[in-house]
Amino acid sequence: MALKARPRPDVIAASRLSLAAQQAITREGINWADERGAASIEAGSMVIALSGQNPAVRHSSTDWTPAAIGIVEAVLSGTTPTAEAVAAATGHSLSTAVRVLAFLVGRGLLRAPKARGPQSGRRIVEFDRLLDQFSEAAHQRRAKYELRCGLLWREPLTEISQIGQKWTSMRLPWSTAGALAASIQAPYLTQTPTGAVYVGASSEVDMLRIVRQSGLEVMEGGRLLLLPFPTQATKRLIEEKDGVWVTSWPRTYADLRNEGVRGEEAAEHLREVFRGD
Repeated sequence: MALKARPRPDVIAASRLSLAAQQAITREGINWADERGAASIEAGSMVIALSGQNPAVRHSSTDWTPAAIGIVEAVLSGTTPTAEAVAAATGHSLSTAVRVLAFLVGRGLLRAPKARGPQSGRRIVEFDRLLDQFSEAAHQRRAKYELRCGLLWREPLTEISQIGQKWTSMRLPWSTAGALAASIQAPYLTQTPTGAVYVGASSEVDMLRIVRQSGLEVMEGGRLLLLPFPTQATKRLIEEKDGVWVTSWPRTYADLRNEGVRGEEAAEHLREVFRGD
């Protein structure tokens, strides 16, 4: 589509351009660049040609699968660390629960008893360390797609509640996240300039359909950020408070930690409220 655009683009940029895409763009005499650092740009007598690098593999987080992140969210929310309990809370299979709990024991985050079996209980070794590692893992597995929508934002929670009623009537799971959720669970910030909401979208196209059916309008720089639920467990662990769905407090904490300095302050306040520190 970019190659057929008129007027012709000066540069085509993307997150990642395959070798075939690079060659096709070059044949058309158009400059290009991607986020890996690969580029081919000609400006007069100056030529820039970079091969780029593939992102470094984070070996330390390879075991932090979405299932592991979701199960830890459940454990941090109060679910007993047994295979049967976390499987029931998150919707994962018993075998997945057993595997993730063994991974957490191996990391020294849970302590395993001598008894074995799906009902054998584990204990959290150090709650704050588990919470911090969960937050870091959640941050590394950020959403692959998102949409921003325009909203008046005079009374954010009221406006979100009204839109949420439409989503509920559509049988669409949804939940406020980050600062919006925290403003209900443990009020700290006066008002956020933007807000994030998770919706049960399976793809970017599905999310666009949801936006249109909701009467919203996609807008660059819009105040409302729509994201897919990060894990299956996150969607199952949401709670309704005064007509608004909110994420579990550990997920809210993790999201706040990645919203800058004020987010970190709000995250610490949230932890103090729920941990009683």
